[in-house]
Amino acid sequence: MKQEAGAVLSSIQLDRKSRKNMSVQLYMALRDILLSGGLRPGDRLPASRTLARETGVSRTTVIDAIDRLIAEGMVTSHVGAGTFVSETLVSRQPPPSAGADAHQVQDPPRLSYTVSHATSSYAPRARLPYNPQAFVSGLPALDAFPIANWARISARHLRGQRTDIMGYGPPQGHAGLREAIASHLAAARGIQCRPEQVFITNGAQHAFALIGQLFLNAGDKVWFENPGAKGARNAFVATGAELVPVPVDQDGLCVSQGIEKAPHFRLAFVTPSHQQPLGHVMSLRRRLNLLQAARDAKALIVEDDYDGEFHFAPRPHPALKSIDTHGRVIYVGTFSKTLFPSLRLGFVVVPERMIGIFDTAFSSWVSGPATAAQATVSDFMDEGYFATHIRLMRRLYKARFDVLVTAAQALPASIEVQPTTSGFHTLACLDPDVDELAVAEQARAKGVIVAPLSQYCLTPIEQKGLVLGFGSSQPDSIAKGIDVLCNLPALRE
Repeated sequence: MKQEAGAVLSSIQLDRKSRKNMSVQLYMALRDILLSGGLRPGDRLPASRTLARETGVSRTTVIDAIDRLIAEGMVTSHVGAGTFVSETLVSRQPPPSAGADAHQVQDPPRLSYTVSHATSSYAPRARLPYNPQAFVSGLPALDAFPIANWARISARHLRGQRTDIMGYGPPQGHAGLREAIASHLAAARGIQCRPEQVFITNGAQHAFALIGQLFLNAGDKVWFENPGAKGARNAFVATGAELVPVPVDQDGLCVSQGIEKAPHFRLAFVTPSHQQPLGHVMSLRRRLNLLQAARDAKALIVEDDYDGEFHFAPRPHPALKSIDTHGRVIYVGTFSKTLFPSLRLGFVVVPERMIGIFDTAFSSWVSGPATAAQATVSDFMDEGYFATHIRLMRRLYKARFDVLVTAAQALPASIEVQPTTSGFHTLACLDPDVDELAVAEQARAKGVIVAPLSQYCLTPIEQKGLVLGFGSSQPDSIAKGIDVLCNLPALRE
């Protein structure tokens, strides 16, 4: 009988229930053994028939895996002699070590100053919610999205010309989408702009990072609402800019305190239509004061209109951008709230005098979203589905907020849900002696998500509270969430 040679590879375990096929699993298992030093350069692998029998797969599967390793140069095959571990793996395998040295962790790579400053100065941003439940605050009503209409339009584009959807699209964004956004903003938000002023981004976060890169230098002062939106915070810190926490009251950002703290600011970040997270609407007087302060300091204003579409009041407040007559406001919008987050689609509306700057940036090094997704959104808007969806969502969010208010009547006196006229989150104020972090931890243990107000603060504030989202939750989920809050020890002590 012919003698079988080659290493014994009994450690290989293949999972027939895995989504990876057997050939890929075997290739990955062999590669891991080679790279970890399980076989030394020059060692012989088992014959394909032997390895097939020992792993329980076909010989064809084994040959396919071995061929991939040969193509990568990890093994070499010699006719009549067998397959051997390549000598080139000497430099890729870990050196022999013993004792405690074998388990030492290598030092992490040195980070840039701005990134290390951002991660050490501010708490890491919590992962955005992905599961609709009470009371996640960043998720729209995915259950009410018109997926059938979306799928039909999307399929139409996928059946179209491949060059239209698979090639490199216009760097500034799909022309049809830029036109649709400009038309929508004029009708819904009072913003008069040309399509050339609209630039498509990979969501609002991409827009904030781009603005920071273009206009901020290390040490520049940025007025930032306190409390304020967590998402934009590190996009500006990463440029080396200094965030100046400016208090917020019922009228919005306190401009006078911003001037007192940093009169020569470079940029101000605001959420005037629905302050994140307090929910206040910036008054007209405060808006005019902010625009004047920006003109005096020759500064820019970034307006984050993340959910301004969803207003309950009979007459919504126009965007800050709509009353900017001196080209100071850069308007940022997103489809993550109006459509759905995984789309990763946002946009920037820039003043006329900045079109050349953004054209150059997008043409030179900024990469935008997939062309097919942009084209789908464009048709979704042009055919009227977007406007219909927004109107339906306004009614839906108002109804779900009413459910929240009704259910909240059963809450202890130590917590009070605040009214809101837009969006799909609101603030629940807590008594000064309530530990908001303890409330959040106890609620999470019961399957209810609430965000402590302190997570939104650059510097501590006196007000304690919880941010409650109601947009993505069904009415029965809202009621059950309130019932959980009613029985938390931290709210009843």
